[in-house]
Amino acid sequence: MLSVSNLSVQFGKRVLFDDVNISFTQGNCYGVIGANGAGKSTLLRIMAGQIDPTSGHVSLEPTKRMSILEQNHNEYDAITVLETVVMGNKPLAAIKTEMDALYADYDDKNADRIGELQVQFEEMNGWNADSDAAALLSNLGIDADLHYTNMGDMDSKLKVRVLLAQALFGNPDVLIMDEPTNDLDYETISWLEHFLANYENTVIVVSHDRHFLDSVCTHIADIDFGKLNLYSGNYTFWYESSQLAARQRAQQNKKSEEKAKELQEFIMRFSANVAKSKQATSRKKMLSKLKIDDIKPSSRRYPAIIFEREREAGDQILNVEKLSATSEDGDLLFKDVNINLAKGDKVAVFSKDSRATTAFYEIINGNRLPGSGEFQWGITTNQSYLPADNHSFFESSDSLVDWLRQYATTEEEREEVYVRGFLGKMLFSGEEALKKCSVLSGGEKVRCMLSRMMMIRANVLMLDEPTNHLDLESITAFNNSLKNFKGTILLTTHDHEFAQTVANRIIELTPSGAIDRYLSFDDYMSDKSIKEQRAKMYAVKA
Repeated sequence: MLSVSNLSVQFGKRVLFDDVNISFTQGNCYGVIGANGAGKSTLLRIMAGQIDPTSGHVSLEPTKRMSILEQNHNEYDAITVLETVVMGNKPLAAIKTEMDALYADYDDKNADRIGELQVQFEEMNGWNADSDAAALLSNLGIDADLHYTNMGDMDSKLKVRVLLAQALFGNPDVLIMDEPTNDLDYETISWLEHFLANYENTVIVVSHDRHFLDSVCTHIADIDFGKLNLYSGNYTFWYESSQLAARQRAQQNKKSEEKAKELQEFIMRFSANVAKSKQATSRKKMLSKLKIDDIKPSSRRYPAIIFEREREAGDQILNVEKLSATSEDGDLLFKDVNINLAKGDKVAVFSKDSRATTAFYEIINGNRLPGSGEFQWGITTNQSYLPADNHSFFESSDSLVDWLRQYATTEEEREEVYVRGFLGKMLFSGEEALKKCSVLSGGEKVRCMLSRMMMIRANVLMLDEPTNHLDLESITAFNNSLKNFKGTILLTTHDHEFAQTVANRIIELTPSGAIDRYLSFDDYMSDKSIKEQRAKMYAVKA
């Protein structure tokens, strides 16, 4: 379907990857992974024909059509939502445009050309294009009354869904998607996972959402050591197999037959849990052929995120009574919220409106006044908060050592060796610890904030979209640390795996109160009675 031959990419003296050869075949979904800066998005842009490689070439099978999820959200601002979606099928859109122009200036001379175009249009199911596009938009949560709105008048988060519909429209033979789940809610991501899991053509995707990669991927294409290695299976299979390889490499004296036995047991366990049933048989065949040498330890570095508590909290954690909040525009975010947190609660706090969850965290951290109501922390608690917007923490030109030192509480903690130890755990080693705050990337800022949280040693952690800007390695290490944390957690995240594996309680903030259940996230989202309750509670507009 799509093949990459002898591909090399070099920027100055830096080689991203060299001599890449890979074929992407029909019916498979390929998750492209790699450390930040490895070249994931660059590879996708080369395959999409948007940039040229240093050497090599990309070949798409003749007559096949490729579609790309657009990253420029303002490109179609002067066009209606429905037209934008139809433009995803460029050959069809071109025929429609030419037909409309000929009809507008109709005479006998262009009648034959119109007839030819009508035949092509019908062969491409063009007469049903608008209805198909409308159905796709509705599935992605874009109501029919918005279909004829100009894209420039759409909310930015809804624009993302329209562009996703555009990429999916017309059943493209090859679908290329860079971070397709960004700014999508759980329901839309779930719909997309189901859609792609049953997609008959070729999908190539870059994503930091592990649950998404596990749900849709049949293969993982790993950019590492300047090469691209292809593995059968989803992200979790790749991650655990690379960890197995690293352990086995560390145990050089282990006998080969013992290594082979460990590998076989590992493969059998994963073969019994293949995500896509229609491909289970072929997947098991591929796994059965896997040799120990086929699995390579990754060069990835995982931060050592370890949250320790200065003391254990008592039974009373947080009591919230009749809390309400409105936005700056006067929109009601939530009201009459009553919560009593108990020891050991790990809560996924979420809402259809992200402003509601952020307002909630800001209120209980004393950074914002509520519209009404009150809250009280237990006297044995101490809290640490990771806000969604951490910009205000990094306005100085301090070095990272000096920046982190300001959060120390004892003379020992202020020692440079001690501070460097925390930064080293978050992969700021050597000269990197002397970086200025003003030059940090988004991911580096989050890792600094995690260093700060570890130093505070709180028994209550509050996390508002903590995975934003983090790479897969940091997300995985972060997730594992929260699963092991013995204190209380309040967590808001679009990362499905985080919510499902960390939370034992779900609290949803709505304009007419809170829904509060001791359930796993998946059980909460699939409960029919809760779905009905949610629909009613969000219907309140007061």
